[in-house]
Amino acid sequence: MEIKKVTDAAFRKYGRVISEFDFSELVAKLAETPLPDGVVYEPSEEILEALPVKEKLETAYYGELPIQIGYCNGHNHLLNAVEYHRSSEVDIAADDLILLLGSQQDITDDYTYETSKIEAFLCPKGTGVELYATTLHYAPCSVGDNGFRCAIVLPKDTNLPLDKKHEGYEDGLITAKNKWLIGHAEGGLDAGAHIGLIGENISV
Repeated sequence: MEIKKVTDAAFRKYGRVISEFDFSELVAKLAETPLPDGVVYEPSEEILEALPVKEKLETAYYGELPIQIGYCNGHNHLLNAVEYHRSSEVDIAADDLILLLGSQQDITDDYTYETSKIEAFLCPKGTGVELYATTLHYAPCSVGDNGFRCAIVLPKDTNLPLDKKHEGYEDGLITAKNKWLIGHAEGGLDAGAHIGLIGENISV
């Protein structure tokens, strides 16, 4: 599939590039986090949250709501699922990586989504982007055989375990706090995940 850049006009409906902050210190700290053969996600990482950029993001992008800075690292070439939150997500790339993105507005009334609508965007090393709350996304993808490290900024407690079971209608998509997920049958997701991606499990 065509891989656009986050600086292209096509990215604007999904988010925006963050140009007002210097992420070099955060990118350097991310180099200390693991880089597995698969994919690892940690919602909150102390060495990242200790950096001055946390307060700047908390103030400018989350209106003084408490936030968490974690990471998603590894090697990946598949879509596998899409998720969305009730808030923007800020991603900062410590390596060149590819974001597979879609629009929540394209989810059908029975909570399916056509994977042919997914678009791919290259996010270069050192670049931070805000993904809007209506943007479907999941784990980043690798560029070639290279691994990736990506900081993930979200409101505090996002993606932590739920306090109670959710089922029926859109509630059936909730798999963690502030996380709605639609999986692909070939995505290897945990039992109980809503499988609603229709079409190819996109690979880049």
